[in-house]
Amino acid sequence: MALPFRKKQEEPKAEMTFVDHLEELRWHVIRSVLAVFIMGGVIFVYRDWIFDNIIFGPVNPDFVSYKFFCDLSHWLHLGDALCMPPVSVSMQTTTFGGQFVSSITVAIVGGFIVAFPYVFWEFWRFVKPALKDNELKGTRFVIFWVTFFFLLGISFGYFVLGPFTFNFLANFNIGTRHFLETKPTLNDFLDNLINILVGCGIAFELPVLAYAFTKIGLITPMFLKNSRRYAIVIILVVAAIITPSPDWISQLLVFIPLFLLYQLSIIVSARVYKQEEKKMEEWS
Repeated sequence: MALPFRKKQEEPKAEMTFVDHLEELRWHVIRSVLAVFIMGGVIFVYRDWIFDNIIFGPVNPDFVSYKFFCDLSHWLHLGDALCMPPVSVSMQTTTFGGQFVSSITVAIVGGFIVAFPYVFWEFWRFVKPALKDNELKGTRFVIFWVTFFFLLGISFGYFVLGPFTFNFLANFNIGTRHFLETKPTLNDFLDNLINILVGCGIAFELPVLAYAFTKIGLITPMFLKNSRRYAIVIILVVAAIITPSPDWISQLLVFIPLFLLYQLSIIVSARVYKQEEKKMEEWS
């Protein structure tokens, strides 16, 4: 006879149907979009300050990165090797609604960047139930690491890659008679800035992707090691294109973080690969 105070055995939850999954996904998307729009609304309200101090920062001659790299160059006794010439451009809008549309664009993209931790948390909540217990063991801090590397990439793009890129493009001239004058549109500037920031944010997720792809068997540390020579060439080409001068010092400044990121991916992949091999030995 069962005791009256004994807890009833929990019944296993019924498996969700495809429609149930769609409904759950819909609410995750709705909450994520709301978070982006709320953050975007705050950015739109303070758009004047944000444009003056953040958006136009990389083309401001007094931008903190220009001063930092120049001071670093002098401290290392390299002269003006890392000093960049002032960026002198006057932007323009060619349509009546150009400034309004640009403000909306900045609000949406900025809202996504600020709300990224929450957006990814919603995504993880949707994916997590599909994982097995042994697969969840290595994902305890996944939200932290994904957010950390994304924001680290955004910071690298804004403070390092962005200033070097805009300085190089703004001071690049064709011909010797100076018939051409650089007058970029606001939309063109924002497209380049957003591509740099989002591109760096995604690129800096390489260690996280290396972890995930190694976990599911798509890549191995040996593959990353064998591909390192090609990765070095690609990184060197990118560094040579975006640096403002042909000297090796400024190119090295961009090359080192990207190369270290690739090396970190190899270390992460090797660690995961060993863990998976150990599990296979235990099962065999």
